[in-house]
Amino acid sequence: MSWTREQRNVTIAAYLGWTLDAFDFFLMVFVLKDIATEFGTDVKTVAFAIMLTLMMRPLGALIFGWLADKYGRRPTLMVNIACFSLLELLSGFAPNLMVLLVLRALFGIAMGGEWGVGGALTMETVPPKSRGIVSGLLQAGYPSGYLLASIVFGLVYQYIGWRGMFFVGVLPALLVLYIRAHVPESPAFQTLEKREHPGLVATLKQNIGLSIYAIILMTAFNFFSHGSQDLYPTFLRVQHGFDPHTVSAITITLNIGAIVGGLFFGYLSEKIGRKRAICIAALIALPALPVWAFTSTPFLLAVGAFLMQISVQGAWGVIPVHLNEISPDTIRATFPGLVYQLGNLIASVNGPLQAGFAEKMHNDYAMVMAIVIGIVAVVIAVLIPFSRERRGIDMTQSAKQMSEQV
Repeated sequence: MSWTREQRNVTIAAYLGWTLDAFDFFLMVFVLKDIATEFGTDVKTVAFAIMLTLMMRPLGALIFGWLADKYGRRPTLMVNIACFSLLELLSGFAPNLMVLLVLRALFGIAMGGEWGVGGALTMETVPPKSRGIVSGLLQAGYPSGYLLASIVFGLVYQYIGWRGMFFVGVLPALLVLYIRAHVPESPAFQTLEKREHPGLVATLKQNIGLSIYAIILMTAFNFFSHGSQDLYPTFLRVQHGFDPHTVSAITITLNIGAIVGGLFFGYLSEKIGRKRAICIAALIALPALPVWAFTSTPFLLAVGAFLMQISVQGAWGVIPVHLNEISPDTIRATFPGLVYQLGNLIASVNGPLQAGFAEKMHNDYAMVMAIVIGIVAVVIAVLIPFSRERRGIDMTQSAKQMSEQV
């Protein structure tokens, strides 16, 4: 199927937006130990910053989603990217832990908006039969950002320190210029913009069952991703004592697996359906667990991490298109991002929880991570059959029909 130049530009912008958002987030997970040392505290206390970032993301999804549903996806996305880039830069100037925690909370608000706004803009713009692979590509932006952070950590951390890592994080602001010059507004929003329709609260009330289910599902998904990723560098540095270059190499490997998984299962979902693809991907985590958590050599840990992230991000690769397809038309910039980030809020305890239990178990991060991932993989496989399958729905036509009914 042929694409227009505008469709390609929208996809590139949304992918880069999520990549660079994740890049800014993951820069911190590599330097928890260093921040703890400078501010005279422990890793568990500094990991609270990750929890704050995740906790504030629903507020960002609500604010930026509402703005995008009211004023358009394109201008909102530009403001959003500028905000998280600025807050990342300011994090590098934090004089103490309290200021850093406040800045990371504000960063969470900005980070919370990008995924939903960028996803709605893209899914409403690209051809319906391309949504599966585009969904995998968009979600691959998350491990792409982690991969980019891994490379930066491996190459320049020893020269610029933890503060310099945050200074590098201002670079995503340049994407705003690309969006301004090359990215159009979505056709579905332009259709809805011309007609009266119910507001956010009224639409959520009409879809309360769907909203509760989606929040529960996304809670499990966020435990799946954050439980397998956020403390993995710390696990490699503390439990195994690996040097930064080894940690960087293993995290690069796991993120390549994540990108492969997201693209493959996004594409597969176009063939076998969204729900079935998610279920298969999630269950791959179970046989990958022993190699991922309980081996000891860098090579075997890298193999396990590669396989684990094929599972985790393979399941996640279907989520952008699935949530957009089951979303009510009038709040598509708000609903997917909001339920995703509310799930993140509930799962935000993961970092301090895993770190706390690991420290009590003499830094046995492996066992703690394995328990979390084993349980969550099964929970996702059980939950996903209860969702709706709306593969290939015409979003612009659906918006027109909804407007005519109103």
